[in-house]
Amino acid sequence: MARIGVFCASSQRLEQRWLDLAHDLGVEIGRRGHELVSGGGCVGMMGAVAGGARAGGARTYGVIPQTLVDLEVADTKSDELVVTDGMASRKTLLIERSDAFITLPGGLGTLDELFEVWTTATLDLHRKPILLLDHDGFYGGLMDWLRTLAAQEFVRSTALAMILTAGDVHTSMDLIEASLLGTSRE
Repeated sequence: MARIGVFCASSQRLEQRWLDLAHDLGVEIGRRGHELVSGGGCVGMMGAVAGGARAGGARTYGVIPQTLVDLEVADTKSDELVVTDGMASRKTLLIERSDAFITLPGGLGTLDELFEVWTTATLDLHRKPILLLDHDGFYGGLMDWLRTLAAQEFVRSTALAMILTAGDVHTSMDLIEASLLGTSRE
C-alpha cells in the first residue's frame, strides 16, 4: 500500500470529462489498495478524485490552508484533514506524506505543486515517483517545451527522465506501482 499524492484542478467550471478522469483515478487508487493524499479541497477535480478514492475504498488524507477552509471548500469527508497556515506548508506536508505523485490536468496551482515536487526530487531531497497523467495530450506542449530546455542544457536530461508520463488511469497506476517497487520510500 502506498500513499499517492494527486495534484489537480480545483476549478468548478471544467468539462465533465476532466471530473470523470479525476474520479476514475481516485477509484483506481482505492481499488488497488492505496491511500490518497490531496490538497484537501472538495471542489473541481480535487473533490472528484477524493470522492472516487473513497468510493474505491481508499483512505483519504487532505492538506489545506486555512484561507481555503475559510472559503468553505475543505473536503470535510476526508479521513484526515490537516489545516496549514499557508500554501508553502501545505506543499511541504503533501510531499512528506506521499510516496508517489500523479499530476492530473490543472492550472497554475497544479503546475506549482508539480514543479515543487520535481525540483525537490532533482535536489535528491526525495526519490519518489512523479507522473504526469497526460490524458488527451493535455501536457504534450509542456513536455515538448521541457525537452527543448533539456536540449539547450537548461534542464538536465536526468531531471527530465524523472517525469513519467501516461495517457490513462490504468497505465499511470501501473507505472507508479512499478516505480515504487524500484525506489526507497522516504
